[in-house]
Amino acid sequence: MSPERPVGDDDRPHIVVINRWREHYAHYPDYVDHTVNQVTYVSTEVGLGSVPPEAAGVALVDATDDPVQARAAVAALTERHGTPRRIVALKEDDLLVAAALREDLGVPGPRPEGLLPFRDKLLMCRAVRAAGLPVPAFAAADSPGDVLDFAAAGGWPVVLKPRIGSSSAGVRVLTGPGDLTAEPVFAEPMLVQAFVPHPIHHVDGVFDGKRTSRLRVSRYVNTCLGFREGSFLGSVEVDDPEVVKTVAEAADGFLAALTGEPTPFHLEVFVESVPGGTRCVFLEVGARVGGAEIPFIWRDLHGYDLMRAAFELQLGLAPAAEAAPATGEIGGWLLIPAPETRPCLITHVTSMVGRAGGPYAEALLPPGEVLPEADAYYEHVGGRFRFRGRTSGEVEAALTETATRFRVTAEPVVRTNAEPSAAAEYAAHAEATR
Repeated sequence: MSPERPVGDDDRPHIVVINRWREHYAHYPDYVDHTVNQVTYVSTEVGLGSVPPEAAGVALVDATDDPVQARAAVAALTERHGTPRRIVALKEDDLLVAAALREDLGVPGPRPEGLLPFRDKLLMCRAVRAAGLPVPAFAAADSPGDVLDFAAAGGWPVVLKPRIGSSSAGVRVLTGPGDLTAEPVFAEPMLVQAFVPHPIHHVDGVFDGKRTSRLRVSRYVNTCLGFREGSFLGSVEVDDPEVVKTVAEAADGFLAALTGEPTPFHLEVFVESVPGGTRCVFLEVGARVGGAEIPFIWRDLHGYDLMRAAFELQLGLAPAAEAAPATGEIGGWLLIPAPETRPCLITHVTSMVGRAGGPYAEALLPPGEVLPEADAYYEHVGGRFRFRGRTSGEVEAALTETATRFRVTAEPVVRTNAEPSAAAEYAAHAEATR
């Protein structure tokens, strides 16, 4: 597609990036030349922390996944910089918004119909079941009666979750009919599934349209739902070759059931030991890079930038090769929940880097900093840690030791209307420098 000529004398191609991360999960200036292109950003206030100074323009929104705000922001950027040649969004919750904007403007890239099977868990499970692959029993749930009917056929407990959601928001494990009385009205489409007690693994990499071209298998330590409820969440890469082989073969089938296009992916599966080997059962998958510390582990230990691959695929390019040699080490990560309801003021924190058997990297807010109430759920937590080691056992031991010894405290804060926001300060600066 040939974009319309930009406004004014600047004829550089216009690329829009939708961003909500403060942390540099994605190294945007490394992925696209900001001098050859006009790269503009739709960002939240918190996300300004990772918008590079080379940006040609920024449009601020309260939420990047709000279609009305995102459409207005892109319209404003289009008026100044011309019709975008590409629109890029890397966060899971922003994928459908970006796809709808591409469709509105005739911009190449993933469309809603291609991404919906990766966002709507009912469509996702139907596609996997239709391919003859193992998936827990499931059904749409529009009312408590639907859940009761499902449990009557398959038994309790069951899992109730939003059909479109992320980071385990709104997910509940129901042990009996009495748990339904505490549930809110079914205000959004829901899915009910059979509860599976086996360990959950996540699989991350790039799918080339037929098979996984790059892949790492990791096992969760605790669960994402448990993290919502206050326990730590960890992950350790698997060094058991049988498990890796079984999960990798299953991943090829699960991804092929959902798409024939190249895509980054974050897949979650149940892994069960059975007589004679290992069985892998589908849980869910996203057409995006895994969150938490996964992008950093891949860059640090495996010499590959998954975020670059995701960015380049949305530009219509083939993903680049490895950026550095792999270390051959096993990686792992740990998240500690926020110590108070966000936003909260950090009052004490204990650094764990440099301790024997501790993490090789950490992301902590110092005392006096505010942990914001932001949509990037696994970014704004009480503490984030990355580990490396020779074996999965060694990494898991370091992870659990850090979880036991780490301390962070905070107190709630409330912003008054009189306090200037970062958005207001940015707007004032932009106006002064225009």
